[in-house]
Parts: sequence; structure tokens; C-alpha cells
Amino acid sequence: MRRLLAILLLASLAMAAAKPRVITFGRWLPVKWMTGAQEQTAIPLKVRTLMVNGEAKEFTLGEAHDVTDRMFVVQSASRLNDALPGDDLGDKKDTSSRWSWRPGGWVMVDRTSAHITRLNLPQFDAYSSGASWYRDYVAYCGISDNGRHLYAMVVQLGRKKPLLKKTLGAPRFPDEPYSECEAPQWQKQPVRVTFQPKGGEKTTYSIRSLIVEVA
Repeated sequence: MRRLLAILLLASLAMAAAKPRVITFGRWLPVKWMTGAQEQTAIPLKVRTLMVNGEAKEFTLGEAHDVTDRMFVVQSASRLNDALPGDDLGDKKDTSSRWSWRPGGWVMVDRTSAHITRLNLPQFDAYSSGASWYRDYVAYCGISDNGRHLYAMVVQLGRKKPLLKKTLGAPRFPDEPYSECEAPQWQKQPVRVTFQPKGGEKTTYSIRSLIVEVA
């Protein structure tokens, strides 16, 4: 009898371990991203939750990009506590004013295991420009740590160093979100990507495996 109970217990544990993980997205939720020196400019965003078996794991914005039939990437969003130390809301029931939405970095999701990995994209700044994906390549306008240089960036997933990092000049609109660079445009056969900084010159690069050259 004990042996039978042990067998049934092991079988139930095996079935629980093999339970498939279902990845879904919640409904779109309109929110406001407050920007500017005094945070008086509201930019509308639409966010939705990334859920695993019905449990919320991340806030995301924008459409997901399928890298393979197993992996996809999506940009994250976060809801930050904007209250200062000592702020007292008193008896107010509406605490929405203390929370502030922000676009974040990108995450990669494994559909089979539901494992979520945060991607480290060098010089990526969600405030300044958007990312454009093609296959396992992502192109975006990067910003230096001191905010004085704008770069054309191409990164391939799985590689530590960028395939492309070329100076595009200095940022011209540091106080305006999404204003430095249009989302880069991809084309294939041959694979090329075009950067168009606002107020600057358009530049196209050809990508051949690990070789990047000006087209």
C-alpha cells in the first residue's frame, strides 16, 4: 500500500512539473507618461500585462517581435513611486498622483519555459528613441552616458559587443522624448538599416554576418 501511494505521489509530482506554461497578454490600458523639466507634458501610452498562467509578470508597451518560433522580445514599462520622502496624502483615497509611468528596456521571453530575460542593450535610452527589430538584430539610436553623443547602434542577440556603433553627432533635443531619432528602417536582400536623426543626415549601413559597412 505504501509503495502504491509513493508511486501515485511521484506520478502527481511529475504531472505538476510537466504542467505547460501559458503566456498571454492582458488588455491594453491607456496611461500617461509625464515628461519635461517640470513633468507637465503628458504623452499617451498604452500598456498591457505579460502574464504566465494568468499571473502578471511584467508591464509591457508596443507589439512583441518574434525572434524565433520559441523566443520573442517586447519592451517593458514600469510604474514608479513618484512620492517624495515625507509626502503625506492624508485621507485622500486617490493615490494615482504618486505613481508615474515610464517606458523601460527590452525583455526576451521563452515561450516553452516562460523564462523572462532582461536584455542589456548598450547605450539604449527609452526616453530618446525607439528600437527597430529584424530577425535577431535590433537597431536604435543610442545616447552616451553623459548625454553628449548620439550613436547609430545595431546589436545582435547573444553577442556581447554591438555590430555597429557609429557617431551620429550630438543630441539636439535632449528635453523632448522620442525626438532624437526616428525608428531605424530595415530592408532585406541585402540586409540594410537606415538611421535618420532629426535635423541630421540619413545614413544606411549594410549588414553581412559580422561585417557592417556604409551602403
